[in-house]
Amino acid sequence: MKYALVTGGSRGIGRAIAIKLAKELEYPVLINYQSNDVAANETKKIIEDLGGSCTLLKFDVANIESTHKTLDTWISDNPDAIIEVVVNNAGITRDGLFMWMKPEDWHNVLNISLHGFYNVTNYLIQKMLTNRYGRIINVVSVSGVKGTPGQVNYSAAKGAMVAATKALAQEVAKRKITVNAVAPGFINTDMTAEMNEKELKRLIPVNRFGEAEEVADLVSFLASKKASYITGEVININGGIYS
Repeated sequence: MKYALVTGGSRGIGRAIAIKLAKELEYPVLINYQSNDVAANETKKIIEDLGGSCTLLKFDVANIESTHKTLDTWISDNPDAIIEVVVNNAGITRDGLFMWMKPEDWHNVLNISLHGFYNVTNYLIQKMLTNRYGRIINVVSVSGVKGTPGQVNYSAAKGAMVAATKALAQEVAKRKITVNAVAPGFINTDMTAEMNEKELKRLIPVNRFGEAEEVADLVSFLASKKASYITGEVININGGIYS
C-alpha cells in the first residue's frame, strides 16, 4: 500500500492538501498534527466521508525523538506500507521586528519549518531511494522567496527550505524522486485571518486572497506522475504579487 504524509495537516492549507491527495490521487493519507485533536478529527471525517482513508499521527515535527518514535511505530504496524509522497507543510509564524525578536520566537519558527523538514524527510527518504520513486513537496512562502519585513524568522526558515529543495532535488533525481516547493502568498486560512484583506488585496494583481484549495491543486499536480520532469522548482502561487 502506498501512502501520502502531510505534516501540519489538520487545518488550513495542510487540510486542503490532505483532502486533495485522498480525493484526486486516491492516496490513503497520513495526517501529522501537533495538538488540535478536534481539527484533526474533522479532517479525517471529511476524507472518510469522501470515501478516502486517513490515519492521524500526533507528534511534534520539531522533536526528532517524537517524530522517529511515532513513524517507527506506524511503520512496524504497517510493514508493507510505502510512504511515497511527503508534503512538508507544518509551520508557525511569530511575527515582529527583528530588533525586538525574542530568542524563542526565532528558534520555534525555525524548529518547526526547517528542522521539521529535516526530521521527517531525512527519516523517510532512505525508503524512497530504495523504492526508486518519491514525491517531496515543501510548502514554503512568498516570505521565503522575497523576504517580508516583520517576518525575518519566517523568511529565514522558508528561505532555507527553498535552498534545501533545490539541493536535495539534485541528489535524488536519478532515483525518480522529485523535490519541489510551492510558495503561497496571501491565502485565506487561520494564519491570515487577522490581516486586513481589504487593504492588502490592493497589492495583489488578481485583487483577492487565494484559497487553500488552489494551493492544494498545485501540490496534487506535483505529487502526481504528470509532474515527473519537474524537480528543484519553487512555484509561486500568489496572485501575481511577486514572481
